[in-house]
Amino acid sequence: MKGGKHVERPVSRIVVVGGGTAGWLAACSIAARANRAAETPLSVTLVESPDVPTIGVGEGTWPTMRRTLERIGIAEGDFLLACDASFKQGSRFEAWRTGAAGDFYLHPFTPPPEGSAQALVEAWRAGFADRSFAEAATAQAHVTALDLAPRQRAMPDYAGALNYAYHLDAAKLAALLARHGVSRLGIRHIRDHVLATDLAENGDVAAVRTRDHGAVEGDLFLDCTGHAALLIGGRYGVPFVDRSDVLFNDRALAVQVPVAPGSPIGSLTNATAHAAGWIWDIGLPTRRGVGCVYSSAHASDEQAAEELQAYVRRAVPEADVDAAAFRRLTFRSGHRERFWERNCLAVGLSAGFLEPLEASAIVLIELSLDALLDNFPVTRSAMDAHAGRFNALFRYRWDRIVEFLKLHYVLSGRDEPYWRAHRDAASVPDRLAELLTIWRHQPPSTADLPSVDEIFPAASYQYVLYGMGFAAPAPGPVRIEGVDASATALRQVEQRARALAAGLPSNRTYLDALRAAAASPMELTH
Repeated sequence: MKGGKHVERPVSRIVVVGGGTAGWLAACSIAARANRAAETPLSVTLVESPDVPTIGVGEGTWPTMRRTLERIGIAEGDFLLACDASFKQGSRFEAWRTGAAGDFYLHPFTPPPEGSAQALVEAWRAGFADRSFAEAATAQAHVTALDLAPRQRAMPDYAGALNYAYHLDAAKLAALLARHGVSRLGIRHIRDHVLATDLAENGDVAAVRTRDHGAVEGDLFLDCTGHAALLIGGRYGVPFVDRSDVLFNDRALAVQVPVAPGSPIGSLTNATAHAAGWIWDIGLPTRRGVGCVYSSAHASDEQAAEELQAYVRRAVPEADVDAAAFRRLTFRSGHRERFWERNCLAVGLSAGFLEPLEASAIVLIELSLDALLDNFPVTRSAMDAHAGRFNALFRYRWDRIVEFLKLHYVLSGRDEPYWRAHRDAASVPDRLAELLTIWRHQPPSTADLPSVDEIFPAASYQYVLYGMGFAAPAPGPVRIEGVDASATALRQVEQRARALAAGLPSNRTYLDALRAAAASPMELTH
């Protein structure tokens, strides 16, 4: 393109600015998929400030993490041990409908039996309504109630009898990725302060200027600097789209609670609603991560601390937790108007953040990297076209996450001001309101979620919708086909649940055996 704005130069020097989960996942994912035989091989440099701590409370993942770790080249057992990790098979929502005793439902990771959504929901309504939709639709409900692992140790890495993800220590994950990335993947790691950003004549980032290492040049820069958003926000001024008109929570208190050796390890992220938000509870082998998410417009910091203390006293009676130990986090729900600007791509908190109700933070990092690597801009002249497609895809995904999180609130019957505000029609996205009208007469299906890039499938909407007590539609004027086949499939779910309960170890048994095997030189394979 002689005389043009963009020259045909290869994109080969990747600079990741910022460490933590986002930075190291980005660097390792790119380095692991780099073609060493390419004419101009990719190089990956990560610049990380030595003084910026990792946020470190992102403890929940999606099943995508298994594929990500496998691609990077980390053995599953090594990951579980290094990150004090455990298995996650979904989420349990307690006290979201009414707050009364026994008020809970599940959003498991394993989908219902294949087939027509209408036939499945009708089969459940007609013949299995004595149990919740999740209990009827997947054996995972029974398995998680028993705190069982989703796999046996003899299975190949990252394979399971049920779909699963992980709970983990985010700071330890970043440290594992850093060690692996530098020693095995050839990532150049610079620990230094970024002082400024140098721009090229065409407006691209040419380099980040550091205090001790000078200018670190690159062709593509990934902004993984967290809420600071040094490049996408600080340098390029890409606007932030505030979504707090839909999702009200803007504060969190977090604490780590030690657990006794041998105590059960849960299979689910527990989310317990309170008067002005909800409390997460995540079980790891050596501790539980517990936190109170709340809206500062509906509760004070002191009220939230009291709520968290009361929960910990109920859930872990032996724990002695003082409010002074709570870590206070503030956030604004929203995202950038654009995520890829010129040769700068925002990944992680620099791209945006929403409350961690469905653990969307880490999976958005993974999906961003998948989108980048599956459609990599080989030359600078192709980059703007890729950026436009990326921005459209991820604006769609952020919108869908906002709607899905809101779904958890709008169906609640709780009567506190916070919950009434969530049901106010003015705070409900138009598309979600329209879908709720449709779902009175038919269940969520691919007709409602037609994109191949849906971040939550129809099954996730079904689990939340019917878990929250939304009435299953009665038969309409058009006959539903396949109901008998769906009823047979639901009976098979019961049989599979019994078989899995008899054959799977508990989470504690699995993880303790893994740790014992790692400590024994005689155990070399499993």
